[in-house]
Amino acid sequence: MTGDPNLAPGDGLSQSELDALSAFVDGELPEAERRAIAERLAADPRAAACVMHFRAQRAALRALFADPAAQTSGPCIVLRIRTPWWRHALVAAGSLAAGAALVWLAGALQIYRSPPEAQIAFARQADRAYALYAPEREHAVEVAATREGTVVSWLSKRLNRPLSVPSLAEYGYAFLGGRLLPSLAGPAAQFMYENARGERLALYISAASRGEEPVRTLREGDRRTFYWVSRRTAYALSGDVSDDRLREIAVDVCGDLGGHPEQWR
Repeated sequence: MTGDPNLAPGDGLSQSELDALSAFVDGELPEAERRAIAERLAADPRAAACVMHFRAQRAALRALFADPAAQTSGPCIVLRIRTPWWRHALVAAGSLAAGAALVWLAGALQIYRSPPEAQIAFARQADRAYALYAPEREHAVEVAATREGTVVSWLSKRLNRPLSVPSLAEYGYAFLGGRLLPSLAGPAAQFMYENARGERLALYISAASRGEEPVRTLREGDRRTFYWVSRRTAYALSGDVSDDRLREIAVDVCGDLGGHPEQWR
């Protein structure tokens, strides 16, 4: 019996025909039906190709699972639903693949949804610093923006890393100045911004033990903090504004500071 190599298994065959060919391969047909199928195979390249495919799959699965029943010639009673065995094999293989994919996806989501404890603590420190100093009318900053070069140089030395002040002028926020604050990782810097309505944003910066961490969000009442890590430096932008608005600003701040804002979009 020779199958046509140009035909895909099952092309042009109905489900009942596929069932009959599967039963033929498994030796489950009455003698009269078996002879009829055998005669058909000699004249029907489609059916012959399908049977060849079924037999190849059967041999591969027997070798893979070392099925003892496949090596037993004695009589046995089989209770079977009339679904081709090869379909069960495909469903099982698909289930294994789907299960593996779900395990991988769950792990990936767990990594993303479960930030390190140090990052959570950092975000809370940034939020508390914003909540403490943003309402201050006279003493919101330690060194005013009129001495921008001084405050940036001073804080860069204290954090032992080069810092810069991103411009938020296009969003209507002016730089007010900065201050030195403590953090669990050592010294931290806070840069404060204000718009014409008196609304304020604060950028909080400290050292980080990790090289990169994706952006995450902390919500405390009406306050929002977007925080991330880039080049072993942790950043957090806090404000009492909507998620969408603060995220838009944080994306630009991340880019200005050498991060990877394309990962946020």
